[in-house]
Amino acid sequence: MSTGPLEGVTVLDFSQFLAGPSAAMRLADLGANVIKIERPGTGDLSRQLYLAADMKYDGDSLLYHTINRHKKGYAANLKDPADLERIKKLIASADVMIENFRPGVMTRLGLDYETVKQFNPGIVYGTITGYGTDGPWKTLPGQDLLAQSRSGLTWLSGDESQGPVPIGLSISDLITGAHLVQGILACLVRKGVSGKGGHVEVSLVESSLDLQFEFLTNFLNDGNKLPKRANIRSASAYLGAPYGIYPTADGYLALAMGDIPHLGTLLECSALIAFPDPDEWFSKRDSIKAILVEHLKKRKTQDWLDVLEPADYWCAPVLTWEDLLEQKGFEALQMTQYVGRNQEEGFTTLRCPIRVDGERFYSQQPAPRVGEHNDEIEQSLNEISE
Repeated sequence: MSTGPLEGVTVLDFSQFLAGPSAAMRLADLGANVIKIERPGTGDLSRQLYLAADMKYDGDSLLYHTINRHKKGYAANLKDPADLERIKKLIASADVMIENFRPGVMTRLGLDYETVKQFNPGIVYGTITGYGTDGPWKTLPGQDLLAQSRSGLTWLSGDESQGPVPIGLSISDLITGAHLVQGILACLVRKGVSGKGGHVEVSLVESSLDLQFEFLTNFLNDGNKLPKRANIRSASAYLGAPYGIYPTADGYLALAMGDIPHLGTLLECSALIAFPDPDEWFSKRDSIKAILVEHLKKRKTQDWLDVLEPADYWCAPVLTWEDLLEQKGFEALQMTQYVGRNQEEGFTTLRCPIRVDGERFYSQQPAPRVGEHNDEIEQSLNEISE
């Protein structure tokens, strides 16, 4: 792996599950020296969290390795005084630390930001919670589906008749991790200018709300009118026809924003030409979409693409992962990488999506075993003390 722009930055990752570890992983992708702090024995609970029963590597879940690659492992019992002292020495030499314990836990351990900055004034301290540190929600479990549900996010996907529909991946966790990285990098820039560290705080619910900032802004300034999804092929509660995904003779076709009569001309669908008023593209979107559903079934996806793409009408085939892997466009991105302790045994995953100066960042090192680098790290601490 290339050294990356964060070479020389040391990050301590005290977090578990997805949001915090994914943030630390991104910092590692960009060159930071990330040390994962885990309890002895069991380690991060996500080591035993499986997306599929048989998907494991080196004794741990593939999910764990996916979000903890290219980190070093340090095992410590934070309730043991001797281990806690070693951890404090490690913190004193670090640039960044990340934690996602429930509010109050780090204070009881004497590792909260106000205490830590007394012996490391320049530390950039990242905290992830479910719902912030104040208010009646602060002690509730911070879990992705629950955060999606409390934030209103589940009312934006699916058709109107379906009720709330969650996004089918851990979107709240992932966007929270991305926001944490943004805050940490901002504080590292400030530290480079003034020497001052800082405390970055993000929560699953705040990040989930921010993800909806366009639509929530509309709601807050439009008399609190709730979004109403289409009843047919809905893809956005706030956009009119043709916006959606439609079945074709052999697959599916995605249509983004566009002029309806022009679309009717291109598709040779005279029924669409009867909607010249742009206001009707929203108010009568179900009627327009119903016409499209029936018309687009008549031909194959590629047939429609051959008509729409040369006319620069915004559209795309709806690919399965199998289809995606066969695309030359995907091949050109060079998005996959092989991760493993050796070339005979490992797994394929995705690389960091960020490029700097044209360079892609790859990391072939899998997640550490619990405490794998204790001796190496403690030796480094001893050298610093000397």
